[in-house]
Amino acid sequence: MSNSLEGQVAIVTGGSRGIGLAIAAALIQKGAHVAISGIKKDHLEQAEAELIRVAAGGARVLIFVADVRDHLAVQSLVDETARRQGGIDILVNNAGVGWFGSVESQGHDDWRRVMDTNVTGIFNCCKAAIPHLRQRGGGWIVNISSLSSTGPFPGGAAYVASKAGLNAFSDALMQELRDDNIRVTTVLPGSVATGFSGRAPGTGADWKLLPEDVAQAISDLLNHHARSLPSRIEIRPSRPKK
Repeated sequence: MSNSLEGQVAIVTGGSRGIGLAIAAALIQKGAHVAISGIKKDHLEQAEAELIRVAAGGARVLIFVADVRDHLAVQSLVDETARRQGGIDILVNNAGVGWFGSVESQGHDDWRRVMDTNVTGIFNCCKAAIPHLRQRGGGWIVNISSLSSTGPFPGGAAYVASKAGLNAFSDALMQELRDDNIRVTTVLPGSVATGFSGRAPGTGADWKLLPEDVAQAISDLLNHHARSLPSRIEIRPSRPKK
C-alpha cells in the first residue's frame, strides 16, 4: 500500500486552527490538495501560509469562509472545491463548538449553536459532499466526535448530547454508503491540548494529546486497504492526569 495521498482532494472543516489545521497539514504533506473552511478570514489566511509551507509536491490549498450551520455556504464550499480541484475524495468534518455549564444556566441560543454546529453542520457537509464522492467512485467521510460522547459529565450536557448524536448519525450513514465505496469513520479523541472552548492553546500539553496525534490517526486511517473499514476510532492520553 502507498502511504501517499497524491492527487486526492480533501475538505477539512474548522481547518484553520487546532485539530483541523493539524489534519490539513498531515494530508497536504502526503500530497493531497486540501480545502479548509472556518469562520474567521484572518485565521484561514494564517493557516493557508502554514499549509503552503509544508505542502508536498504540487499539492494545493484553498480557503473558504463558511459557517457549517449555513447549508448554502456549505454547498458553495463543496461545489467550488470540486470545480477547482476536479472532484472530492475526502471529507473531514472537524468544525465544532462547545458550551459548558449547567442545563439550568444555558441559554436557548447557546443550545442551538452547539446542536446546529456539531450535528446539523455535519449533516450539511455530508449531504453536499456525497454526490461528489459518488462521482469519484468512492472516498472517505471522517467525523470528529469526542470521548465525552460515551462518558457524560456534569456541565457538558449540550456538548455531550451533540457528540452522541453525531456518533449515531455517523453509524447510520456508514451503513447507507458502504456499498457506494464511501467509507465513514467516527474519531473520538480524548483530552487534546488546543484552544478549544476558550482555553489557551497548549494547555495541559504535558499529559494531553496533541492535535498532531489525532491527525496521525486520520492519516493512517486513509491508508487502509479498500476491504477495511475502521468505523470508530478512540484516541486517549496514554497517561491522563490523576
